[in-house]
Amino acid sequence: MTILSGLTFGGTGSPPSRRRRLAGISIGLVYLCFPVLEIVTGEVSGTRALWGGAGLAVFVACYVATVLSPADFGEPTRLTYWLLGVTTLLGVGLAAAFGGGWTTLPIYMTVVYSMALSPRLSVAGVTAMAVAVLLIGLLKEHDLGTTLVLVFQVVTLGVLFMGMRNTRMLVMRLRRAQEEVARLAASEERLRIARDLHDLLGHSLSLIVLKSELAGRLAEDGSERAVAEIRDIESVARQALVEVRDAVTGYRQRGLAGELDGARAALEGAGTKVTIRLAGTPLPGALEELLGWAVREGVTNVIRHARATRCEIEVTLDDRAATLEIVDDGRGADPYGPGNGLTGLTERVRAAGGTVSAAPRPPGFALRVVVPRG
Repeated sequence: MTILSGLTFGGTGSPPSRRRRLAGISIGLVYLCFPVLEIVTGEVSGTRALWGGAGLAVFVACYVATVLSPADFGEPTRLTYWLLGVTTLLGVGLAAAFGGGWTTLPIYMTVVYSMALSPRLSVAGVTAMAVAVLLIGLLKEHDLGTTLVLVFQVVTLGVLFMGMRNTRMLVMRLRRAQEEVARLAASEERLRIARDLHDLLGHSLSLIVLKSELAGRLAEDGSERAVAEIRDIESVARQALVEVRDAVTGYRQRGLAGELDGARAALEGAGTKVTIRLAGTPLPGALEELLGWAVREGVTNVIRHARATRCEIEVTLDDRAATLEIVDDGRGADPYGPGNGLTGLTERVRAAGGTVSAAPRPPGFALRVVVPRG
């Protein structure tokens, strides 16, 4: 039941989807076999069996509806509270009315309280279910040892799933914080580029404007200096164009070292542990640029698709070739679909006489780029 309920409310890495919740429920409801067996075997018979079966069906429907009810960033809505109330009444009421295997129903409520409510409300709900199970066991004169085991299970499952919920919520908040950090970093980078372009073009464009006005007045007066001013304008404009191109080229081509630094920052920001190894002599300029691009493409796909906890990047250079390997421990499915940059990377590597291989490698996925040194 422990694993089951964890599936019911999703993992800790992301907000739980309804499909994952439903998958967990479909397996977890197997534990309802205890009250069902009491009806099937005749231990609960006649009118009591009809009422018990109907009540159990309504309980299951309310339980499923509660688990699948919408939530705002992990917090229950008003609908969830109403469903929790109805499901609690059904679970405790059926357990009190029939006893025996029906006493497992409050345990389901313990899991729901622990995963859906705030810590304070969860503690109150788990305590109430533990007291309810104890009182029902005493009133129905159940075996004291069995009753205490059920109470212990209520308490331990409540503590376990409250911890799971808190962990999931912390991870969700951390991911949102990482997204905000990435957004702020991108905004800061845009501001830096804007400042650089302003510094590069501000003086040149101002000078072009002044010289254009001067050339216009000189041309109106018929002065020969107008031609010289126009040539100065052309010279300043050409120089500004060169500076802008150099700046843009610097933004696009950071080299292998810059790409590795960026890869480390991006992966660590996504919660992935990174190991980078370099071996060999410094790379030639063209080869360094090509491998830098490969690092950027590989790391981008790891972040977007792999959901990895570890990633290893290794660059080696020997007398014959340079080799880049990016290995992660993620899902292992092929993340390289059309339009993700691998096609362009493969074309560039093949144009340099190299090879690219990308395939699952348990556990995870591996990208390998080999380019001849020549």
